[in-house]
Amino acid sequence: MGPTERYAAIVKAFVGKRGVSAESGRGFGSSALKIDNRIFAMLASGAQFVVKLPRKRVDALAAAGEGKRFEPRGDGRLMKEWLVVGRGLEARWLPLAQEAFEFAKTKSA
Repeated sequence: MGPTERYAAIVKAFVGKRGVSAESGRGFGSSALKIDNRIFAMLASGAQFVVKLPRKRVDALAAAGEGKRFEPRGDGRLMKEWLVVGRGLEARWLPLAQEAFEFAKTKSA
Protein backbone atom coordinates (compact mmCIF):
# COMPACT_ATOMS: atom_id res chain seq x y z
CA MET A 1 0.00 0.00 0.00
CA GLY A 2 1.39 3.40 -0.99
CA PRO A 3 1.29 6.59 1.08
CA THR A 4 -1.80 7.95 -0.67
CA GLU A 5 -3.78 4.77 -0.05
CA ARG A 6 -2.55 4.50 3.54
CA TYR A 7 -3.54 8.13 4.18
CA ALA A 8 -6.98 7.49 2.63
CA ALA A 9 -7.47 4.65 5.12
CA ILE A 10 -6.61 7.02 7.97
CA VAL A 11 -9.04 9.63 6.64
CA LYS A 12 -11.72 6.95 6.52
CA ALA A 13 -11.03 6.08 10.18
CA PHE A 14 -11.62 9.69 11.29
CA VAL A 15 -14.26 11.14 8.97
CA GLY A 16 -17.61 10.93 10.66
CA LYS A 17 -16.24 11.74 14.09
CA ARG A 18 -17.71 14.89 15.56
CA GLY A 19 -15.95 18.04 14.33
CA VAL A 20 -13.62 16.18 11.91
CA SER A 21 -13.20 17.15 8.28
CA ALA A 22 -10.83 16.11 5.52
CA GLU A 23 -9.63 18.67 3.02
CA SER A 24 -7.62 18.63 -0.17
CA GLY A 25 -6.07 21.64 -1.80
CA ARG A 26 -2.74 23.37 -2.25
CA GLY A 27 -0.01 24.43 0.13
CA PHE A 28 0.50 23.63 3.81
CA GLY A 29 -1.93 20.97 4.91
CA SER A 30 -3.02 20.32 1.35
CA SER A 31 -4.39 16.91 2.31
CA ALA A 32 -5.33 17.48 5.92
CA LEU A 33 -7.46 16.01 8.65
CA LYS A 34 -8.93 18.69 10.88
CA ILE A 35 -10.95 18.86 14.04
CA ASP A 36 -12.88 22.07 14.55
CA ASN A 37 -10.86 23.56 11.69
CA ARG A 38 -7.46 22.74 13.28
CA ILE A 39 -5.11 20.39 11.41
CA PHE A 40 -4.01 17.34 13.39
CA ALA A 41 -2.66 15.11 10.61
CA MET A 42 -1.79 15.55 6.96
CA LEU A 43 -0.08 14.09 3.96
CA ALA A 44 2.48 16.72 3.02
CA SER A 45 4.47 17.08 -0.18
CA GLY A 46 6.73 14.16 -0.89
CA ALA A 47 4.14 11.80 0.62
CA GLN A 48 5.25 12.62 4.17
CA PHE A 49 2.78 11.79 6.91
CA VAL A 50 2.80 14.61 9.46
CA VAL A 51 1.04 14.80 12.84
CA LYS A 52 0.65 17.54 15.46
CA LEU A 53 1.65 16.42 18.94
CA PRO A 54 2.87 18.06 22.14
CA ARG A 55 6.41 19.39 21.82
CA LYS A 56 7.83 16.96 24.41
CA ARG A 57 6.25 14.03 22.58
CA VAL A 58 7.77 15.20 19.28
CA ASP A 59 11.14 15.53 21.05
CA ALA A 60 10.87 11.95 22.34
CA LEU A 61 9.77 10.47 19.01
CA ALA A 62 12.52 12.29 17.11
CA ALA A 63 15.13 11.17 19.67
CA ALA A 64 13.90 7.58 19.29
CA GLY A 65 14.37 7.79 15.51
CA GLU A 66 10.65 7.53 14.75
CA GLY A 67 10.58 10.75 12.78
CA LYS A 68 11.81 14.30 12.54
CA ARG A 69 10.43 17.77 13.04
CA PHE A 70 8.44 19.15 10.14
CA GLU A 71 10.16 21.83 8.05
CA PRO A 72 7.46 23.08 5.66
CA ARG A 73 9.43 25.87 3.99
CA GLY A 74 12.74 24.05 3.58
CA ASP A 75 14.55 27.01 5.14
CA GLY A 76 15.68 25.44 8.41
CA ARG A 77 12.72 26.67 10.47
CA LEU A 78 11.34 23.61 12.20
CA MET A 79 7.85 23.36 13.65
CA LYS A 80 8.11 22.30 17.28
CA GLU A 81 4.77 20.49 17.56
CA TRP A 82 4.82 18.74 14.18
CA LEU A 83 6.40 15.36 13.44
CA VAL A 84 7.12 13.81 10.05
CA VAL A 85 6.76 10.09 10.70
CA GLY A 86 9.85 8.21 9.56
CA ARG A 87 9.97 6.03 6.49
CA GLY A 88 9.30 2.38 7.17
CA LEU A 89 7.06 3.25 10.13
CA GLU A 90 3.77 3.24 8.24
CA ALA A 91 2.23 0.95 10.87
CA ARG A 92 2.57 3.88 13.30
CA TRP A 93 0.48 6.26 11.16
CA LEU A 94 -2.91 5.37 12.62
CA PRO A 95 -1.82 5.27 16.29
CA LEU A 96 0.00 8.60 15.91
CA ALA A 97 -2.98 10.11 14.10
CA GLN A 98 -5.18 9.02 17.01
CA GLU A 99 -2.73 10.60 19.46
CA ALA A 100 -2.71 13.81 17.36
CA PHE A 101 -6.52 13.79 17.26
CA GLU A 102 -6.70 13.58 21.06
CA PHE A 103 -4.13 16.40 21.39
CA ALA A 104 -6.03 18.60 18.94
CA LYS A 105 -9.30 17.96 20.78
CA THR A 106 -7.81 19.34 23.99
CA LYS A 107 -6.55 22.45 22.18
CA SER A 108 -9.90 23.17 20.55
CA ALA A 109 -11.92 22.67 23.72
